[in-house]
Amino acid sequence: MKALVLCGGAGTRLRPITHTSAKQLVPVANKPVLFYGLEAIAAAGVTRTGIIVGDTAPEIREAVGDGSRFGLDVSYLPQEAPLGLAHAVLIARGFLDDDDFVMYLGDNFIVGGISGVVDDFRRERPDARILLTHVPEPTAFGIAELDGTGRVVGLEEKPRHPKSDLALVGVYLFTPAVHEAVRAVRPSRRGELEITDALQWLLDQGYNVRASTISGYWKDTGNVTDMLEVNRSVLETLQPRTEGSVDEVSEIIGRVRIEAGAKVFASRVVGPALIGAGTVIADSYVGPFTSIAENCLVEESEIEYSIVLRQATVVGTRRIEVSLIGNSVEVTPAPRTPAVHRLVLGDHSKVQIPS
Repeated sequence: MKALVLCGGAGTRLRPITHTSAKQLVPVANKPVLFYGLEAIAAAGVTRTGIIVGDTAPEIREAVGDGSRFGLDVSYLPQEAPLGLAHAVLIARGFLDDDDFVMYLGDNFIVGGISGVVDDFRRERPDARILLTHVPEPTAFGIAELDGTGRVVGLEEKPRHPKSDLALVGVYLFTPAVHEAVRAVRPSRRGELEITDALQWLLDQGYNVRASTISGYWKDTGNVTDMLEVNRSVLETLQPRTEGSVDEVSEIIGRVRIEAGAKVFASRVVGPALIGAGTVIADSYVGPFTSIAENCLVEESEIEYSIVLRQATVVGTRRIEVSLIGNSVEVTPAPRTPAVHRLVLGDHSKVQIPS
């Protein structure tokens, strides 16, 4: 069995962060989202892995390398444009050969991994298996319709009038039967070759498509809100550890991990929270569900329920919360007079300014 990991998307919903970084490499609890997926694939006993890459291929290659750090043997498969999940299967035909495979979306996050569903697929070997979960906004996802016995009877990508609230989770398992299906489908109204259309083709041709509804935690980390929620979920499992230094007047409460070389001075850190290697926290408050990456500075500030990326500086600010702060960002107080705002913002940024 092989794995196909999709990392070709543009990450428009995470701009401006993804103007300079692949969305799959934005960290959750100081580790890129993609790495959680690769670890899950390795834990399921799958080693041969093809990664679909697009414009951010150099970054993905640099981060993942040959895959040996994850116990994987990685090949890179270029995709000229993000033309749909079925298109990714189409261009990966040579790599996949006639092997069964698991397809994993590189920006998805599943607590508990995929070992169980992979084992079930190997044992039962239907032509395809999909994972489903209930979602509050089904128009934003690929949706499956089940009959009274739980059998898959229909699928549709981002339907205007959804027939259920069961969304396809970003993990699919296929036998070689899917290759005929992806050759048969045509571009959707979005101009993409949809994997939902390929699955529907399999159903229409009488192939065995099975579904499992998962009760565990799943997120598509395509926007800031979901990134922060996944960060919260991972931090809740954090094992406290102090490898850096904490002075006598600082207060560390709850599940807090302070990595080697980090320093905490005259500050209060309330977990779950993660302080990256080489980061300095001085005269500040770091609240729950906050991860601060390597070599950052937080001084005379308050921050909670946020993600701070590498080498960022937050100095002299009042409370910051529900925020994603990018690499090498500087957050400082505005001059008190004159009463103006000075902004340097990337494309598609959103800023809230008090009136």
